Amino acid sequence: MRWHDARGGIYMMKFGFAALALALSAPTIGQAAHAQEAQTIEGIVAIVNDQPISYSDVRERAALLLLTLGVQSPNQEQVQQITAQALDELIDEKLQIQEATEYEVEVSDEDVAGAVADMARQSGLDRDGLINVLLQAGINPSSLEAQMRAEIAWRRIMGGLYGSRIRISENQIDEQLSQLKTAASKTQYRVGEIFLYAPTEEEREQALAGANTILEQLRAGAPFELAAQRFSSAPTSAAGGDMGWVSLGDLDQPVADAVNAMAAPGLADPIIVEDGIYLINMIGKRDPAETVPIVDLVRLSVDNGSEEDLLAAVAAADNCEDAESVAENDPNLRTSRLDDFRIADLGPEGRSLVENTPVDAATDVFAASGTLAVMYVCSRDETGSALPTREDIEDRLFGRQLQMVSQRALRNLRREATIIQRGS
Repeated sequence: MRWHDARGGIYMMKFGFAALALALSAPTIGQAAHAQEAQTIEGIVAIVNDQPISYSDVRERAALLLLTLGVQSPNQEQVQQITAQALDELIDEKLQIQEATEYEVEVSDEDVAGAVADMARQSGLDRDGLINVLLQAGINPSSLEAQMRAEIAWRRIMGGLYGSRIRISENQIDEQLSQLKTAASKTQYRVGEIFLYAPTEEEREQALAGANTILEQLRAGAPFELAAQRFSSAPTSAAGGDMGWVSLGDLDQPVADAVNAMAAPGLADPIIVEDGIYLINMIGKRDPAETVPIVDLVRLSVDNGSEEDLLAAVAAADNCEDAESVAENDPNLRTSRLDDFRIADLGPEGRSLVENTPVDAATDVFAASGTLAVMYVCSRDETGSALPTREDIEDRLFGRQLQMVSQRALRNLRREATIIQRGS
């Protein structure tokens, strides 16, 4: 082994996977986790501005990524691809936490626990249930908690540095409205995306191998939304890759060609573009003349599963804004917003609940993700032709710009950092 030093930038080369592959190639993910003493002996994979990343750090994160994708017995190729992804994530997180220290941004244990609980709910579990799944798979929950801590800190830094600087003009909103009106007269597609950023030819080759591994697991039933949140570099990653309803003209040409060629909803083969790889999930298609009932919803749930607590919150909230406000002031309550949601995409029980609930009212209580919840109906469009409000468009444009600024800032940190990787 020898050390490669990239002063003032990152040395992006393939490092020896032999030791890591050996550590991860056990018959099950659980067998990939060793005792703390062994982890200490194994040594260091990379140093980021004088802070080390150990083999055990990478092994834990790779196991977490494999678990996210539902891979129970990874082959050697999958191990190598996911190991590279794991190291890349850990380098980014080191840089994010270092920036948090520089700006004196603190993330409490309660913040991290809340983020883990939110992730658990997306998987239909509570926090303890998710922790148990990790432990049963031989994964130290601290790996997930470290990732959540870095993500929270980075969002706060980006919001503080750039949130007040981003201005969405009336002309930008007008242009977006015009595009939406034009799109409404064309065939539209509900599209999910995962984008693997890879600006060089060598990185695209590696990203393509990773994309094929992800695609294999998606076709085996892994949730697209979770994969997008974990792997995608696109601004839509926070929304599980959901691009909403778009026309072919809204998409990059290679992506548009792939979507147009799909005879039915499903996953397209990896799409190679100039700066990376796309994985596309075509969820649905609607003709211009089709009218689709859609609603804006806010889901209000209670962490402790108490129907009494949930009904008390409903009594205090007369509409969607009230529900979100009540939840902000009560750690036992959670809300999530679903905008432009097709009633037809709800299950039979959910569809019946929403259809029979007036605007600004809450549905009956129902069981969801191991707890109890209600849905507030914020708005309803019986024709599906209504355009989003100017405020909604402004919020979306703001979020998109902040995400792009965030990604650019992280790339700049990588270029400026001193990153040493262990090579073969």
